Amino acid sequence: MSKILVIDDERPIRSTLKEILEFEKFQVDDAEDGKAGLELIKKNKYDIILCDIKMPKMDGMEVLEETIALEIETPFIMISGHGNVETAVEAIKKGAYDFIQKPLDLNRTLVTLRNALDKESFVKEIKTLKRKVSKGKFTEIVGNSKGILAIKEMISKVAPSDARVLITGANGSGKELVARQLHEKSERNKSPFIEVNCAAIPSELIESELFGHEKGAFTSAHKLRQGKFEQADKGTLFLDEIGDMSLSAQAKVLRALQENKISRVGSDKEIKVDVRILAATNKDLKSEISKGNFREDLFHRLNVIPIKVPSLNERRDDIPVLVNYFLELICNDQGLPLKTIKNDALLLLQEINWTGNIRELRNIIERLIILSGNEITAKDVKTYTNIHN
Repeated sequence: MSKILVIDDERPIRSTLKEILEFEKFQVDDAEDGKAGLELIKKNKYDIILCDIKMPKMDGMEVLEETIALEIETPFIMISGHGNVETAVEAIKKGAYDFIQKPLDLNRTLVTLRNALDKESFVKEIKTLKRKVSKGKFTEIVGNSKGILAIKEMISKVAPSDARVLITGANGSGKELVARQLHEKSERNKSPFIEVNCAAIPSELIESELFGHEKGAFTSAHKLRQGKFEQADKGTLFLDEIGDMSLSAQAKVLRALQENKISRVGSDKEIKVDVRILAATNKDLKSEISKGNFREDLFHRLNVIPIKVPSLNERRDDIPVLVNYFLELICNDQGLPLKTIKNDALLLLQEINWTGNIRELRNIIERLIILSGNEITAKDVKTYTNIHN
């Protein structure tokens, strides 16, 4: 049930609006002047505020300005008497959603209310979607440890070229982040960055995913589909967990790297592609080669520039700066006031055996933000991490 505040110094208008809006299933509070209305705004959360402009003690314009100053985003519908239209228009310029002129047309009032509620709902949905999209997709490499500084220097040297890069490291250590930085600092950064998780795609579908397929190429191929190589044309293709790619797909990838051409599944037609390849794996590819699971010639094609990402346990000095970075990032994403962390809590986090690396640290910080008070303490870390060294 939407909650509405009516601020007007005329009792008959307040009573009439309250009666009609409650009949329409709204929850309604009312205030007899701007000062009383502002106090209610500070104490309660409203979906819409109906506010008269000309009132004693504090007029509607002042209520609007004070509410905006408090960073409260509730839509205002200003109520304007004869001769106050210019003032109402000025209120809209200052942030009001709309205005209604007295004497009130109740049908128009209800339409304006519902339009404002629909807009507010849409804005909230957009903010939620933006948070979901942005969650976990940070691109800054945070840290000043020796290993991280070496990676940053390598990225600055390698990114402007088209050299292939093989990024190795444990799960959650930030291999994708390195790949995104290589793309963003390259001359291809205005073109697509396309990511393929080779471990997440069944072996029988990986070729169609990478190279596309023609209509009718197989039972479920109801229409032509471009593969990731074509989608990444003029940009960057990131082959994550390439150590899990099937041998048949490896052979086709090798051919694409050699000739800069691909063929869709079900077609002999060759398509030229201009793609920079970045690959990543948590496996020892040399060991996989000896087991017959990975092609040696493909390894050498990919391993032009090797970058090894250190585990979090190898860069514990970066944990304080990473923690503070995640605190700010997550609090902003979730619309929460920024939380702080005590030094003894940071020291405890530095002692943990981080088997899940950066990904695990981020999840733990999100948990601490949700479950702790305004300041995260050592007690909070002990209570909520549930991690045993």
